[in-house]
Amino acid sequence: MNIVFDLDGTLIDSAADIQAVTEVILGGLGKAPLTLEETRAFVGEGAPVLVSRMMAARGIAQTPEAHAEIYAAFVAEYEFAVERAVYYPGVLDALARLRAGGHRLGLCTNKPELPARAVVRHMKMEPLLDAFVAGGMVESRKPEPEMLWRCIGDLGGGATLYVGDSETDAETARRAGVPFALYTEGYRRTAVEEIPHQWHFDHFDHLAGIVAQAQGGQTGA
Repeated sequence: MNIVFDLDGTLIDSAADIQAVTEVILGGLGKAPLTLEETRAFVGEGAPVLVSRMMAARGIAQTPEAHAEIYAAFVAEYEFAVERAVYYPGVLDALARLRAGGHRLGLCTNKPELPARAVVRHMKMEPLLDAFVAGGMVESRKPEPEMLWRCIGDLGGGATLYVGDSETDAETARRAGVPFALYTEGYRRTAVEEIPHQWHFDHFDHLAGIVAQAQGGQTGA
């Protein structure tokens, strides 16, 4: 079975890295950096949306030219923002167990490709992944389904479980026609019961059991 994961808010908590980038960008504009709470709330729909939300939060006029300039500066800084990211508890053990059990593992993230690859290398995640799709590698972004479909195709097709932490991930799974497991300790902005899902879990120790249910055609939500 394929298991495809979101990245930020699902496998890793990278909010501190992203916040540090906003501090550099906003500081250069004479604005206060985002708080961690703001950062977590703004993540999930890709860097262009994050930049738009950041600009709105700090009262920066969103002309196309201003957005393009700030976005370019943000992405350039973002590529090297990897030092503060941490795995959520149990992630590495869960990935290793799933891979040892013969499952194919993929990553599907709206994070731009260069910073996504940089943090995957830094976190030593590369050997655990069989497929990788990040922002900019296809024309659309989540919640459009093409990124997830591309990742599933790169894994060889077949039965797939998508694991994410947010409303965007849930909608991506729905549009792609793929069952969804919600990690509840990430960056979601609404209550668990308001996010469509087949399973939810608060620790990666529970993921192997969810995968077994998915393989058996069961649901747990």
